Amino acid sequence: MNKKEVLESLKKVISEEKIKQNEQMKEHTSFKIGGPAEIYIKISNIDEIKEVLKIANENRTPLTIIGNGSNLLVMEQGIKGIVLKIDKKEIVIKDIQDKKEITVDAGVPLCLLAQKLLKEGITGFEELSGIPGTIGGAIIMNAGAYGKEMKDIVTEVTALDYNGEIHKFTNEESNFEYRNSKFSKGEYIILQTKLLLEKGQKEEIKSKMDEFLKSRKEKQPIEYPNAGSTFKRGNDFITAKLIDEAGLKGYTIGGAQISEKHAGFIVNKGNATAQDVLDLVKYATDKIYEKFNKKIELEVKILGKLR
Repeated sequence: MNKKEVLESLKKVISEEKIKQNEQMKEHTSFKIGGPAEIYIKISNIDEIKEVLKIANENRTPLTIIGNGSNLLVMEQGIKGIVLKIDKKEIVIKDIQDKKEITVDAGVPLCLLAQKLLKEGITGFEELSGIPGTIGGAIIMNAGAYGKEMKDIVTEVTALDYNGEIHKFTNEESNFEYRNSKFSKGEYIILQTKLLLEKGQKEEIKSKMDEFLKSRKEKQPIEYPNAGSTFKRGNDFITAKLIDEAGLKGYTIGGAQISEKHAGFIVNKGNATAQDVLDLVKYATDKIYEKFNKKIELEVKILGKLR
């Protein structure tokens, strides 16, 4: 990759104000951790996304796609090549018999969609309303909370492959599993999804959303920067419970801490580095294996070069 040539090519097809160099990724992640992206672009136009793909392919430039950065840990060394933030944010609501079909662009934050659905009196999304990510990211990892997952309400996913071709996938074709989907391998860029929900009562919807928000505030460390649940649930165990039983709540390395409120979260208590987080992850992983003979897995995605 010749950075100068890539930048010149990008400026021919995208307005210059959308392109930033050496952009600090800590400004674009909920962990507030991460070094510079060589080239950072935020766009909402499909044709421009295709142009970026074409330029990346022609110049053999690494391309990283992000949404809200709420499930990411970016290393201090930063990210080589292009980081592309998908910022498509349209919501269209249509009646389908006695149901409501919601077409949502990938860049729409779940909290924003939840507020729109509340305003329209549409129910079935309340459990997911507090997840701090975008629809695109939620589809990729089949995000879920309080017994509901994206797979329960998705009917269709529109995605772009890295050759610039658009594909549509049904719910079944999306291969949704626990915190996983067809899109988790990074072979597609999510553009849009269709959800099937129902008409409801605004008062009941608001009451449910308030209840789930209250639960989150009480049980999760939302007062500190974090990337959501750090570890995946095990097949036959709850990871947070094992970390708690191992006495690791509050354990700290550098600026990173296993939350005193919820053992499944690692939080940034102040100027934590990505390496602090990874060292803490390794410490917890080793202790859980040593004490319970169980292997725990990261739910958070790591971007950038590991040392």
